[in-house]
Amino acid sequence: MPAETAPIPFSDPPYLLSLPSPYFTPSHLKWQAALRPWLQTHLHDHALEWDQSGTLPPSVFAAFAKANLLPAALPSPLPVAWLKKLGIDTLLNGAVKVEEFDALHGYIFGDEMVRSGLAGPGASLTTGMAFGVPLILKFGSEELKERVLPGLLRAEKRACIAITEPDAGSDVAGILTTAVRSDDGREWIVNGTKKWITNGIWSDYASMAVRTGPPGSGAAGISLLVVPLKNHPGVTMRRLSVSGTASSGTTYIELDDVRVPITNLIGEENQGMRYIMTNFNHERLAVATGATRQARVALSTAFEYVLKREAFGRPLIDQPVVRHRLAKAGALLESLTAWVEQFAFMMTKLPHQQADVLLGGPTALLKAQAGMVFKECADTAVLLFGGNGYTKTGQGQLVEMLYREVMGARIPGGSEDVLLDLAVRQLVKIYKTQTKMLEAAAGSKL
Repeated sequence: MPAETAPIPFSDPPYLLSLPSPYFTPSHLKWQAALRPWLQTHLHDHALEWDQSGTLPPSVFAAFAKANLLPAALPSPLPVAWLKKLGIDTLLNGAVKVEEFDALHGYIFGDEMVRSGLAGPGASLTTGMAFGVPLILKFGSEELKERVLPGLLRAEKRACIAITEPDAGSDVAGILTTAVRSDDGREWIVNGTKKWITNGIWSDYASMAVRTGPPGSGAAGISLLVVPLKNHPGVTMRRLSVSGTASSGTTYIELDDVRVPITNLIGEENQGMRYIMTNFNHERLAVATGATRQARVALSTAFEYVLKREAFGRPLIDQPVVRHRLAKAGALLESLTAWVEQFAFMMTKLPHQQADVLLGGPTALLKAQAGMVFKECADTAVLLFGGNGYTKTGQGQLVEMLYREVMGARIPGGSEDVLLDLAVRQLVKIYKTQTKMLEAAAGSKL
C-alpha cells in the first residue's frame, strides 16, 4: 500500500486543509466527506474520457438520479415540501436532510462537481436543474408545477434554460424569438432560434425566454414559457462545437411554429425579465464556484509539475521566477476563494428578496473576478508546463484543456465586461437609494 503524501499546495480550499473557518458546520463537513468519494467513483474517474468523447453515458445521469443528488444544484433553501411529497427526504443516501441544505452545502456541491478540473461533465448533469427548474418552482402556476416538476425533480426528465440567441447574449432584452397566441387561444406559437444552450440536446423541456410584447418593447415584452423540446413538432436541435466543456451539450435550437399549451406560461405575461433576474445571483455564484475550483486544479497541477520537473540542472521550483508566478496566482486564488465562501455564507443569512437587491452588483463582480483569476492560473499552468502545456496529450493534457475552458467561465452568465459595468451601476443605484432614504429620515426628525 503506497504511503500517503501531503496535499499539493493550493489543491484544496483552506477549510479542507484542517484550517479554521467561521462558515462550515459539522453538517457541511459531513456532506463534503460523503460527496468526494461518491463523485470520484461516479464522475471524476472518467471525466476526461467522457469530455473527450463529448457525451456522458446515460447511466451517469441515472446514478445521480438514484442518489437524489441533482436537487443539490437548486438554489437554497430547497423546495422541501415538493421534495418530501416526491419521497426525497435526504440527498446522497442520507448525507444531508433536504431541510438542512443551505447555500454553503450548495457551494460545496458546486466545488466538488468540478474537482476533475473539467466543467463539461458536471454541467451536462446539473445546468437544467440549477437554472431552468428554479423559474418553474418560483413562478409557475400550480397546474404547471404539478404537470412538470415531479419528472424534473426526480430526474426522470431533463430541462435547460434557453435565453441566449444568435443576436442576443448578455443583452437579454434584445431577444427576438416570438410567442403569439393561436386563434383559438389555447396555444402559444413559438418561432425563433436559441444558441449556446447548455445540455439542450438532451432536454425534454426548456424554460425559454420569448417575446410576447410588440417589437421594440425591450425587457417589458419578455415572457417565460416551458417549451417541450425532444421529439416535439417544429423543434430542431443540433450540437455546437465549442472550445471547451465539450460534454456539456452546447446546442443550437430552431423553433418553427412550435405549439405550446397556453398554460405553459411561467408566471405572468411580459414579466419574464423580472423573473430571469431573480436567477442571476445563484447562476453567477455557481459559475464563480466552478471557475474557482478550475483555477485551483490548474495551479496545483502546475505546482506538482514544477516540484519534479528539472531544467538547467535543478527542479523548476528552485527558480525564483517560477516561485514568483506561483505566488502571484496563488494569492489571487485564495483571495477569490475567501470571497466566494463569504458570498455563500451571506446567502444563508439573507432572505432571497434582500439578497437579490444587495448582492446583485457584487455577485456580478464576483463572477467576473472568478473568470479573471481562472485565466491567470491557467496562464501560469501552461507557461510552467512549457511545451507540454501546449500539447493535447501527455503530461500537460489537463492544463491545455483548462486553458481552453477559461472563456467558458468569462462569457456565460453575462460576459465579463458587461458584468463589470453592471456591478458598478448597481452599487451606484443602491448608494443613491440609501442616501435618499437617510435624507428623508433626517428630514422627518426636523
